[in-house]
Amino acid sequence: MRRPGPPDQGDLFPVPARRTSCGVLVTDGRHLLLGHATRSALWDIPKGIAEPGEDFAAAARRELEEETGLQAPAEALIGLGLHAYLRGKDLALYAWCLAAMPDAAGLRCRSVMRTPEGRWIPEFDAFAVLPWAEAVARVGRTLARVLGEVRGGPAWPFHPGT
Repeated sequence: MRRPGPPDQGDLFPVPARRTSCGVLVTDGRHLLLGHATRSALWDIPKGIAEPGEDFAAAARRELEEETGLQAPAEALIGLGLHAYLRGKDLALYAWCLAAMPDAAGLRCRSVMRTPEGRWIPEFDAFAVLPWAEAVARVGRTLARVLGEVRGGPAWPFHPGT
């Protein structure tokens, strides 16, 4: 898709493509699994960019496994919708509802990133299962907004108040 440029430039400029990050809320309705983003003060949910042509639910499951080692059955994911997230990026969000939360100490991140010094480090360096309000307080502002939109929203799979 292209849009007209400013009249003084008279050219066409490409519209930046929006990317889609796909994530999973691992929750029992009262708690949320978070990973601590390495080299950051923030915590995050397991999520990442969908590959070209990749189904959003499949991308969310892949990211969950790469970043935590957890394997969610495809039929267990509940779609929570596509949300405006960051500039140029949307967030396709799913819930994996569990009766008992996983042991955070047993989780391992296999997804790595390269540091400016050239070392490879895991994207998450720790995990925690936190009460919902505490989890929201630890994530970035934009993710906190999205979490507020989905919890108790029409697609939320738990009874209101959980």
